[in-house]
Amino acid sequence: MEKKRRLLSPSSIKCYKQCPRKYYYSYILGIQAPPNIHLVRGNIAHSVLENFFDKDMNGIRLETAEAQLKILIQEMLVGEWENYKEKLELLKLEKDKEIFYFEETLMMLFNWTEQFLEKINLLSGNFAERFKILTPIREQLYESETHGVKGFIDAIENRDGHIYLMDYKTSKKFGMAEHLLQLGIYSLLYFEKHGVLPKKVGVYFLKDKEKVKNVDEELLEMAKKEIKKTAELVKSRSIEDYRKSVSGLCKYSTGKCEFYDICKPHN
Repeated sequence: MEKKRRLLSPSSIKCYKQCPRKYYYSYILGIQAPPNIHLVRGNIAHSVLENFFDKDMNGIRLETAEAQLKILIQEMLVGEWENYKEKLELLKLEKDKEIFYFEETLMMLFNWTEQFLEKINLLSGNFAERFKILTPIREQLYESETHGVKGFIDAIENRDGHIYLMDYKTSKKFGMAEHLLQLGIYSLLYFEKHGVLPKKVGVYFLKDKEKVKNVDEELLEMAKKEIKKTAELVKSRSIEDYRKSVSGLCKYSTGKCEFYDICKPHN
């Protein structure tokens, strides 16, 4: 039986570019990295925003929408935090640290909610009607055997007949440059499946604001080039072909790479 081709993803390509040895441990050996608070908290925030659009909004009134939505968002965050209880317990966080991350995540979600309401206020109709217009297609998996890549798109939005592909980020940095490859891959995948080029791609920086970029041929070509280059470099299954990229990301003041102990980067 022919073995199924391993598809790259934006995260696996990013991992290889950061450190080929880390890619080897993660994607060749398939070693499961232990969870960390930033990853877990990011998953929780994504779950809240994904499920938010499934809620019944018929009881929401325009004049009290902000207060009502923030109560809803807080309730949803409490529920998702509980759903991730086992993973959170594995982190062995001190209680005050866990409270800090919970409250920080809530503030991020409130920030997103306020910006969402700005869009609501630009529309006409009752709240539920406006909400329906802004409801995106969420968490869609796209796979391409042609390009050898796959990816989950957080939100596919139709803004006045134009397609926007949006991603949620909980990071502290708000520059678009480091996310262009991911967004380029999403554009490539969407175009291959639907035959329509998205108008824009962007990121909801939950600690800041959304930022978007026009989709053009240059973005698609950049994505194709990076996919092809990485695919050539990860054909081997030999550890010798995956060099260590020793940097400050190996070990830092608040932690270390999840593979630090088996990699021993400074040996």
